[in-house]
Amino acid sequence: MNSLLRALVALPAIGFLVIGLRWAIDPSAAASDLGMTLLSGVGRSSQIGDVGALFLSMGSMILIALTTGQRSWFYAPALMLSLIAVLRILAWLLHGAALTLDMIVVEVVVASLLLLASSRLSRET
Repeated sequence: MNSLLRALVALPAIGFLVIGLRWAIDPSAAASDLGMTLLSGVGRSSQIGDVGALFLSMGSMILIALTTGQRSWFYAPALMLSLIAVLRILAWLLHGAALTLDMIVVEVVVASLLLLASSRLSRET
């Protein structure tokens, strides 16, 4: 069971790393994949830096958690994904954004998976 959970947790980690690297290498395509247009000027710098760092950080933290067995490394990406889901809902409710239930469901499922992994895959006693 733990092997399956480890594999399920590794998949989004690798996916996040790939998305983050795409922001560094081909930001126009990365933006398009997320339903965004690539901004210009300072906005482009912030968009590439912030979004790229978000994905690279989440993927890295998950892999560190899997490698070290330290449960605390699972918490930050779980928190980040949970807050992203909440802010998407607020963007829809308060700011006229599209309701992206498909993205919200993925974020909630992966965050829940990370919290499950924090208790099941931890080497801490």
